Amino acid sequence: MNRVMLIFPPGRIFQRSEDRCQSNIDDSAASSVHACNDIGYAAASLRNSGYSVFLRDYQTEKADIAEVEKDIREFSPDLIIISITNATIISDIEFVNWICSFHKCEFILKGAIFFNISDENLKSLDLTNINYLLGGEIETTIGELVNNIFRNEGNIAEIPGIVYKDGDVFKKTTFGVWQDNLDDIPFPARDLMNNALYVRPDTGEPMATIQVSKGCPANCIYCMTPIISGKRIRKRSVENIFSEISECYHKYGIKNFFLKADTFTIETEWAEAICDRIINSDLYGKIEFTVNSRVKPINRQLLEKLKKAGCFMIAVGFESGNEKTLKLIKKGTCVEDNLNAAKMIKEVGLPLFGFFMIGFPWETREDTINTLKFIFEIDPDFIEIHVAMPYFGTGLYNECEKYKTIKSEAWGNDIFSPNTIGTATVPMDEIKELKKKYLLKFYLRPKYILKKLYGCIVRPKVLMNYVKYGLRLIKNNLFK
Repeated sequence: MNRVMLIFPPGRIFQRSEDRCQSNIDDSAASSVHACNDIGYAAASLRNSGYSVFLRDYQTEKADIAEVEKDIREFSPDLIIISITNATIISDIEFVNWICSFHKCEFILKGAIFFNISDENLKSLDLTNINYLLGGEIETTIGELVNNIFRNEGNIAEIPGIVYKDGDVFKKTTFGVWQDNLDDIPFPARDLMNNALYVRPDTGEPMATIQVSKGCPANCIYCMTPIISGKRIRKRSVENIFSEISECYHKYGIKNFFLKADTFTIETEWAEAICDRIINSDLYGKIEFTVNSRVKPINRQLLEKLKKAGCFMIAVGFESGNEKTLKLIKKGTCVEDNLNAAKMIKEVGLPLFGFFMIGFPWETREDTINTLKFIFEIDPDFIEIHVAMPYFGTGLYNECEKYKTIKSEAWGNDIFSPNTIGTATVPMDEIKELKKKYLLKFYLRPKYILKKLYGCIVRPKVLMNYVKYGLRLIKNNLFK
């Protein structure tokens, strides 16, 4: 029986399980790491195909390199699958080369960076010890690929979403082909995952990530989703989603969930049906969950059902307080839409996590400050401010090329430290200083602090977690 090892390498904590948002958790203001679902899905699929599987998230465990070597020597894998990000790709390849110094096996690197990667970018990477790159959806592709490697089944050229070595040359298969029936995908192998690592930020309780749909029809120029997951929404059935929630609750004792979708509220009837299924079940009142949303479409009826079903927070990408920027990034919203959505969410009584973005290539210092001041008009419960990151293949990449603001490829960079010089008129150092100033101004307001303290009177554990995130915020913005 062939042995397959699936891992997140040790080092700084990134959202390695994400293809869209590969953010650096260590540098974030209020984000927490999500469960390792990508390799969890792959582990479940490979185990069902008869492989011996080992899974470990070294980065979130904060394990050291000695533990990796010990596990590899004991498990002796025939194949190692590594989840990578744009920011970590160079160190991940060095990690592979280090493994090869004491153990020989096949390697698959999985990450959105390999989705139809250009020949120029491919040649810039040292892939001497790597034969397979997976840029498509791992949960629907990994079984075919591994069966081809070890059982010589099928034609590798017909497996979608991969780059493979043929002699000394890398060849790409077809990209942009996705599986429609997501109900056919097995649930992540949570029995192999350390579920206690992935927690709800406020309570510190275990929180499972459940992928409920994929794809987004929006045209936002900075987002990779329409490229890597398609513009057509592919949804799991309500019953299939609830079955996974139920398994997490009854089998693993998990009561908190991130119902992950590229945009959860975009299909209103389906989203309401999920809420109704929870409300009319034995889990009603026993579980809580969080979702993300676009500003449009969103309506009061859905928001009220979300709250009733147990939604403890809704995350919304407002992005900008500038009409020009919202139009140029093709967000499909205006400043008034942002304000109205925030107002409706607050009136329903749902805590709000707001995402904002600065540093688009055309923006002036005044534009940047407008967005940062706009945050206080929205006044969410929590915020994250990202700096525009031009991923290769996105419309934003083309805009940054036009404005001549790209300084390097995306390797080693992320949304907290992007690969640009700043905007055409504002240097990156100034953008980062403004971001730091307004993050601290938002979170250190006496009114804000008192409000959070008041909400924690009977929840001392939540207070301790707020203190933890507050200290991280201060460390990242005052002492770095």
